[in-house]
Amino acid sequence: MTAYAVRTGIWFIGARGSVATTATAGCAAIAAGLHPPTGMVTETPPFSGAGLPPLTSLVLGGHDTVDCPLPKRAEALAAAGVLPHGLPSAVRAELAAADEEIRPGGPLPGDTRTDEELITAFAVDIADFTHRHRLARTVVINVASTEPAPGEDDSRLPASSLYAAAALRAGCAYANFTPSTGLRSARLRRAVESCAVPYAGRDGKTGQTLLRSVLAPMFVQRALPVRAWSGTNLLGGGDGAALADPAAAAAKNAGKERVLADTLGAAPEGEVHIDDVPAMGDWKTAWDHIAFDGFLGSRMILQTIWQGCDSALAAPLVLDLARLLARSHEAGLKGPRPELGFYFKDPDGGPAALAEQYAALTAFAERLRAAR
Repeated sequence: MTAYAVRTGIWFIGARGSVATTATAGCAAIAAGLHPPTGMVTETPPFSGAGLPPLTSLVLGGHDTVDCPLPKRAEALAAAGVLPHGLPSAVRAELAAADEEIRPGGPLPGDTRTDEELITAFAVDIADFTHRHRLARTVVINVASTEPAPGEDDSRLPASSLYAAAALRAGCAYANFTPSTGLRSARLRRAVESCAVPYAGRDGKTGQTLLRSVLAPMFVQRALPVRAWSGTNLLGGGDGAALADPAAAAAKNAGKERVLADTLGAAPEGEVHIDDVPAMGDWKTAWDHIAFDGFLGSRMILQTIWQGCDSALAAPLVLDLARLLARSHEAGLKGPRPELGFYFKDPDGGPAALAEQYAALTAFAERLRAAR
């Protein structure tokens, strides 16, 4: 087998966004030994020997509707403190190579192509990328800005579903790291049911919901009834602007509430509010206020604060998912992968508690190891 035959592609939807740019720069930096793989679960001992593609074998490309080159985008992220100072210069060649593989996305205003024509065009782009680089396989990952959920009367597929359908048509594994519809459109049901590739989840779990998936089981295990669970998110950047749309925020919050309903047995009182604060840039702050009952009905409160850099939280998980799905595809697995629920607010089945999800993930790594 030649060196070309064992290379793996990652095709980002939203390839010039903050998450994809951070993942691209980070992959290059780790592969070159410039930084440790902090936050990459697949680089920990339980995944050793599972046959995951090495970071040095990954070839990156994608679709986007903006034209800011990746090296320039990385420089902006470094200036904002998202990427380490000097990293964009150190991996400029890798960023430029990935930028050469980014194709125009859509549909843009005035685009007269039908859904079928758009799906075909996107699938051709992905297949061409795979064939030109002689890749063993390509994984498509959606990291674009959140879109509103489609209405019942919408006659067109949302953009996320067009890209998801294109991934299946190109024979690629797929992950939706956003709350957007993706494969979960009734109009794609037949294509999803007949697909011969693995796919995973919706909406990456990076901050507030990650903490909820740890705390909610604690209340259940300690027999402490939760009366109310409210939250507030402050965030900037592209995600903050997108989530300023109430319809997009509703799509995001659905996943946040699911972990509580699944773990506690019913959704408690309280809501999550999302506020766009452009000055925060790529950083986000999340507050949770949890009201619960103690022994003999005593009223108690737990409050938490989560502050983090959104792209730096998401990028290692995106690289994990690409490697796990590529290996799943290689092993002949297809359909939904509930074993990857560890990474999602809205997984394809499986447990809701993080500890149980981690156990399922490491068991999956053992399964992949045994399939070598």
